[in-house]
Amino acid sequence: MAHREHQNPIGKSSEWLTPPWILEKLGEFDLDPCAPAVRPWETANSHYTINDDGLTKGWFGRVWLNPPFDRFQRPKWIKKMCEHGNGIMLIPAACETYAFREYVFGKSNGILMMHKRPHFCDLTGREEKGNSGQTICLVAYGEKNFDVLKNSGLGVMLVEAS
Repeated sequence: MAHREHQNPIGKSSEWLTPPWILEKLGEFDLDPCAPAVRPWETANSHYTINDDGLTKGWFGRVWLNPPFDRFQRPKWIKKMCEHGNGIMLIPAACETYAFREYVFGKSNGILMMHKRPHFCDLTGREEKGNSGQTICLVAYGEKNFDVLKNSGLGVMLVEAS
């Protein structure tokens, strides 16, 4: 029997927008280093797009990160967020992966498992019919970001026991 995904993992685009109802619960961000070049709403005060190559730029302030879901690209972004240490990132809850073990567990301040799989938006702002097909989590780096997640109502917080 072949393994089947809930939703088709191959999309028409690798740029999917975080729904505004998630961002509204998280407050203002200084930088989105992985923003779509064309977006119907702002995700931060400053943006790097694919044209800027946010992985090679300096990050500053409180960062919002919804990295590419490409399994070869995502670990690079997770590592850079961990090194930056101030912000919130939205990623699949792939707890078994190297990037999760190395840069999330024991390095982040907390992980919020979302109550439901979000329906991301296309570049026009239209919410897709199908959900993300994966369990999604929000990861906080920094105590203030941990508090924001804890009070967001978006899911259940997991924290590492010391």
